[in-house]
Amino acid sequence: MNSARRRVLVGGVGAVAGFSGPWAHHHAWAQAKQKKPLLIGLATDDSGPYAASGQDEQLGMRLAIAEFNERGGVLGRRIEATHENTAGDPATAVGVAEKMIRQQEVAFLLGGVHSGVASAMSRVAQKYGCIYFNSNSSSPSEAGAECHRVKFVWDANGTNFSISVVKGAMTGFGRQWVLVTSDYLWGHTTAKGIRRIVEANGGQVVEEILVPQGTRDFQPVLAKIRALKPGVVATAVGGDDQKTLRRQVQDAGMDRSVGWINNQQDWPDVYGLGRQALFGIFGTTWYWRLALAGVPEFVARYRKALPEYRLKTPGNVFFNGYMATRELLRAIQRTGSTSNLKLIPELEALRVPATDRMQHFDAWMNPLTHQLQQTVYVAAYNSMPDQPDDLFRILARVRPDEVQDADSAQACKLEPLAATPSYEP
Repeated sequence: MNSARRRVLVGGVGAVAGFSGPWAHHHAWAQAKQKKPLLIGLATDDSGPYAASGQDEQLGMRLAIAEFNERGGVLGRRIEATHENTAGDPATAVGVAEKMIRQQEVAFLLGGVHSGVASAMSRVAQKYGCIYFNSNSSSPSEAGAECHRVKFVWDANGTNFSISVVKGAMTGFGRQWVLVTSDYLWGHTTAKGIRRIVEANGGQVVEEILVPQGTRDFQPVLAKIRALKPGVVATAVGGDDQKTLRRQVQDAGMDRSVGWINNQQDWPDVYGLGRQALFGIFGTTWYWRLALAGVPEFVARYRKALPEYRLKTPGNVFFNGYMATRELLRAIQRTGSTSNLKLIPELEALRVPATDRMQHFDAWMNPLTHQLQQTVYVAAYNSMPDQPDDLFRILARVRPDEVQDADSAQACKLEPLAATPSYEP
């Protein structure tokens, strides 16, 4: 490997969001003899259909790193971050992962919202043995057919969210369903999970409408829905496409005439759209108004760190990026090592108390799929907010064991640990 490593200190976040965070150079580190810094690769979708979420999760990762550095780093090593934009493109992501691992010699790789990006980077990471954290891609395939021994998945997936919302929607809106599906891996696997759950509960999918990524005119889709007159429309459409769909549904006056569910609603995708654009039922893993210990303090730290950021309150994507990074660094502390062969078993046994994760139920890593099992919240538009950013009304909280993805568990075939290359930065 090339020993010349390009190191970007954590203050580089300003280039992404157009502001300076609290992550300037720490003089105490500069004045003391120090161990070799621990370099973490942040490979995020900062452009493309998931740009808002890619930038948001990067900020969460950087805050976790900054907080550890304020306490002295990890194992006596300062933590540094190098960043690359995957552009939400799997081919680009392969090049990014190769560069970070082979040229920059990153210790760990984090990021990826687009499922194709996450899948592509994880294959590269497995080849070298570099632990990779998929922080925000929610395709069921990520902990299913595309699982890897070095990959750990930190978001709930499409099936987890679908299980939590489908039964309620069927009771409230009827058993005739139309699926609107983004025509790529995440959309297909998510819609497949929705269909299975609907049919298992006595519902019927009367049509599935595929839409290409980058669709900006949903009028033909809406016309077909009007003609079919379903009780429920379930969308597996994300990022900028979802924003466009929501606006056009509202403009067409269809936001109240049919039951809409979006199995997951990412905070960066709805922030700033206006409450009128929030309709239907959806899932999330975290909300900034949860009445739980630690939440107000976390929100306060976020606002102090990011005073000029357009998202004035943290959401699920930032939360996932922060928590994934925090748990990686904690695992390094517990094992006293950066060896992948020591950290992988440690992460497979991970259990995080609810109070520590600011969720209602304990979270735990499934050792057979490497997906974190966590609380899922069912939410809707908040018609009576008492603060400007109080957009969600939490309808229910669902235990991790109630929303487990059995199909992914069957599809996942992790490589043996003994067959995984040793990697110790």
